[in-house]
This record gives sequence, structure tokens and C-alpha cells, in this order.
Amino acid sequence: MHQLLNTLYLTTEGAYLRLDHDTLRVEVERETKLQVPIHHLGGIVCFGDVLVSPAALARCAQDGRFVVFLDRNGRFQARVEGPISGNVLLRCAQHVAMGNADKTLTIARHVVGGKIQNSRQIVLRAARDTDDPSDGETLRQTAESLANVLGRVPLAVDLDYLRGLEGEAARKYFATFDRMVREDRATFTLNGRNRRPPTDPVNALLSFLYALLMNDCVAALEGVGLDPQMGFLHALRPGRAALALDLMEELRSVFADRLALTLINRKQVAASQFHARPGGAVHLEDAARKEVIVAYQKRKQEEITHPVLDQKMPLGLVPHVQARLLARVLRGDLDAYPPFLYR
Repeated sequence: MHQLLNTLYLTTEGAYLRLDHDTLRVEVERETKLQVPIHHLGGIVCFGDVLVSPAALARCAQDGRFVVFLDRNGRFQARVEGPISGNVLLRCAQHVAMGNADKTLTIARHVVGGKIQNSRQIVLRAARDTDDPSDGETLRQTAESLANVLGRVPLAVDLDYLRGLEGEAARKYFATFDRMVREDRATFTLNGRNRRPPTDPVNALLSFLYALLMNDCVAALEGVGLDPQMGFLHALRPGRAALALDLMEELRSVFADRLALTLINRKQVAASQFHARPGGAVHLEDAARKEVIVAYQKRKQEEITHPVLDQKMPLGLVPHVQARLLARVLRGDLDAYPPFLYR
């Protein structure tokens, strides 16, 4: 279990979280492992088999703290929160935009453009860093292919065509993802992107990091009063945070892919930390998940200069800034949504 920034991450199987006056007490096998004043926390994230008492849930809901339940792989399961708050006028503007095909397509084009541009930057950086001429040449070809797809994004006449371009770019990107891995390629080979369940260590690591990023995007959208369910690029489905998935697209390669490559290439994760389960699923062991969470939080603390605001800030604030920029577009304060472009 970890307390990072103002979020408590419970990763120990069998942990029990309960309210004790104005504190939260974490117990494992009836032994107190941690006690935190509740006013220090903005939210709680539970991984796997973690229990939370009804009193603790009620107090968190009453105070406006989120409690998120993820499975042991980091996949989102449920989110418990209190009454809906925020700006009703902004949510109305969001719903009106959903009914405007041109506005929906315009926002979705910028989301996909940002995703492809950032993926291309990750590939170009890896091409510069590699000592292997063959890898460098292959990665530069991938970057060129991504540039070709990026050039066709403004020509997308509807969402289906745009989603096709996004899928084409993703296939090209992941087809040479292995070329960015410099250590233990025998273990860290990406056999195509798969997630339900992940069937190799790279997919297991990516899926876990994407789940962490997803939670941050939901929190960022809710923080500005937007409905995370009402997306523009991703189709609406019951229980699906479509707008959070939209926001994730431009951030996946920057927050998760690059960190996964860093963890592999610096040997911070190893083959022994992944376990195959019956049915072919590959899981990241508990101790390794804690290390990945710590690395993810450190990554969010790295300082960047936001290209639109031209201000330095921790990378972890980027989802919140992008959510606020999107809110300004929906209110009519900005003409077009500016995706976050990694430099």
C-alpha cells in the first residue's frame, strides 16, 4: 500500500480499510498496517481483493472523495462517489456538442491527430537513441508511415473513417514496438496488442499503466465538471467512460508507453515478475505492481512545458489542463481543441 500525493493505493490482497473516527485504518489479517487522517486524502484506489467498510465508503462519498476498484491487473471495475456536482451548464454544452456532427468530428480529429503525433515522437526518439542501425531504420520507416496517416486525418469525413485511421496508425505503431525494446527481447516481445486478458509481459505492463492513466483521466474530467461517459471519438456504451478514453488517446504514448519502455530498458522489471495463468493470461506480480505504481507517480512529477499554455508544470497535471481546454471549447471560449503534443 502506498500514499502518493493525496491518493491512497491499496495493493495488498486481503487488506481491509475501515473508518476509525477521522482516520482510515488499513488492516491485513487483523493487524494495522497503516493509519491515515482522512482529510489528507483526495481519493482511494483499490487493486484486487481489497475490502472497504460501508462506513468508510459513506464517509468518502459524503466528503467528495472517490473510491476506485480495479482488478489485480489494474482493469477498472467500479467507482464509488457521492452526489453529482459540478457545472450543469457545462454538461449541457457537452450534450449539445454530442448532437452536433461537425463539432463532434472536429474534436475527434484533434484527439486522433494528437495521438498519432505523440506516438510518432516516441518512435523518433527511440530511433535516435538506439545503437542498432537496423532498428533505427525500421523505426524511421514507422515514423514516416505514421506521418502519412496523420496527413489524412483532416480529410476524415465521418467518425467511422477517422476510427479506421486511428486503428491503422495503432497497427503500424505496435508492429515495430519491439524495436524500441533494448533489453531481454526474448521476454519482452509484443505479440500484437491484446488486453482481455493480456497474453505477454509487454501487454500486461501496458494494460496496467493504461488503467492507471484511465483513472487519472476520469478524475480530471470530473474535476472540471464534464461527464466522463459522453465521448466524441469513442462510441457511447453503458458503463463506458467514453470521454476519458478520448482524453487518454493523446496521452497513452507519453504517460504509459514511454514509461513501459523505460522500465524494461533499465531492467526495472524482469521476466520473473510476470506469471502465466491457465488460459494464457499473463499477470504482473504484486511486488512489481507496487514498483510500477511508484514509477508512474514519479513520471507524473516530471516537469514539462505545456505547449499551449507555455508554462512549466508536472506532467501529472496535463490531463487536468487538457480537460479544462476541452471545457473551454465546449463553452465556445476556444475555436478548436488543442491536443497535448509531446516534444
